[in-house]
Amino acid sequence: MRRRVIAGNWKMYKTLAETRAFFSAFLPLVSNAKHCDIAVAPPFTALSTAVEAAKGSSVAIAGQNVSWSKEGAFTGEVSAPMLAEVGCRYVIIGHSERRQVFRETDDNVAKKTLMALSSGLTPIVCLGETQEERDAGLAEEVLSRQFTGGPGALTAEEFSRILIAYEPVWAIGTGRTATPEIAAEAHSLLRRCAGENFSVHLASALRILYGGSVKPDNIQGLMAQEELDGALVGGASLDAKSFAAIVNFV
Repeated sequence: MRRRVIAGNWKMYKTLAETRAFFSAFLPLVSNAKHCDIAVAPPFTALSTAVEAAKGSSVAIAGQNVSWSKEGAFTGEVSAPMLAEVGCRYVIIGHSERRQVFRETDDNVAKKTLMALSSGLTPIVCLGETQEERDAGLAEEVLSRQFTGGPGALTAEEFSRILIAYEPVWAIGTGRTATPEIAAEAHSLLRRCAGENFSVHLASALRILYGGSVKPDNIQGLMAQEELDGALVGGASLDAKSFAAIVNFV
């Protein structure tokens, strides 16, 4: 049985004071959650504050992005060793907003994943199609291409240390959620890709999260699907009670 993961992505929200207030309210609400791993990805400026606030709890902290370089003249970038040093355990790579807005490529995703792994971080590698691609019947082709160019470029040992998040771009921040059946179909495809690229054993062990307008009122339907191993939560993770309700879906 794959252990579930519920991760919250705060995107460009929350000051240091708001971060402290969130954890003060959130941690008591999930203190008995033993059924899943929990992670929160604050903005870079709030990472130290979040790590300190979550100390002693079961909640891990994640970076929202990472550079593909260990160091160098890359103004505005943050390296994997920096994230590890501050106390991060996870890092989100290739989020749909990074791909769409900042034009990240599958090659960049692959390089960032390698750098994160070399620093002991667990990458959450995001894949997903746009509405136009789904309408054109290209969803399977796009997901296969993103898998092959990103996670599929890893060695088997490296691949065994990552998580994948299926994020249909058309469901990010739109209020639209993939039906549990659509999500399960995409997850099944990605697991099949893993089996073809690596092995049935690695494919069956791979944890694939669903991301796309996850809320307290749809989490149970999504998690009822055997193929879904957790959720990458956006807006609903900003509110302590809302995110706790998602974590406590069982």
